[in-house]
Amino acid sequence: MNGSPMIRLEDVHKGFGTKQVLKGIDLNVAKGQSVVIIGGSGTGKSVMLKCILGLLEPDAGTIHVDDRDVTHLKGRARKEVLTKFGMLFQGAALFDSLPVWENVAFGLIQGKGMNKHDAREIATEKLRRVGLSPDVGLLSPAELSGGMQKRVGLARAIASEPEIIFFDEPTTGLDPIMADVINDLIVECVQDLGATTLSITHDMASARKIADRIAMLYHGKIIWEGAKGDVDHSGNAHVDQFINGRAQGPIEMEILKL
Repeated sequence: MNGSPMIRLEDVHKGFGTKQVLKGIDLNVAKGQSVVIIGGSGTGKSVMLKCILGLLEPDAGTIHVDDRDVTHLKGRARKEVLTKFGMLFQGAALFDSLPVWENVAFGLIQGKGMNKHDAREIATEKLRRVGLSPDVGLLSPAELSGGMQKRVGLARAIASEPEIIFFDEPTTGLDPIMADVINDLIVECVQDLGATTLSITHDMASARKIADRIAMLYHGKIIWEGAKGDVDHSGNAHVDQFINGRAQGPIEMEILKL
């Protein structure tokens, strides 16, 4: 193992028309580390994630994954990098037309060309890993509660035992108890895999549970980064306001400007 970060962003910019969303992101995620990006809605968290995934191309700057420059990769080269990734989408993003087990096995069948029998065995094992019995695999996503859908999404994210897992608002829409269950499962599954993880959330309970390090994105820049134990005494007024959920402070409420 070398000392290079598993994910490295250097001066990454991304805009849409006249609106600059990312204004020079610098971020390192070490191998086996869990980094959580916090910040309010519209601060650029999802855009940053999409740039790393290759769904968006940065206007400037570079993105390295496992020492490889992936900033402008296309076609087969991009697909090769994507095999390193697992992803838990906001809202689980399951395919309604497929049974649960086939949702979990989707990447194995479509991405890796695995036969359905073997893929189903792995899917059943991963469902068990997140606390769901094999008979759940026969249901359709519409028959599941929100918490079960998140568990299925997590099972899918870990099905191919990826080196890197992305979590996009993993607890959105869940009650506090189910959110804590999902956070615990994320920690356990990531530790089992030894995966590198990058998460985006505005849920501080989730950030505190799953992070090794926390970084805050505000107005398109990382304004603070540190160990999760340091977030309560960051010395940064924006971070302090955000983690304590205070209306008053330097973070402007955009709604007041409308």
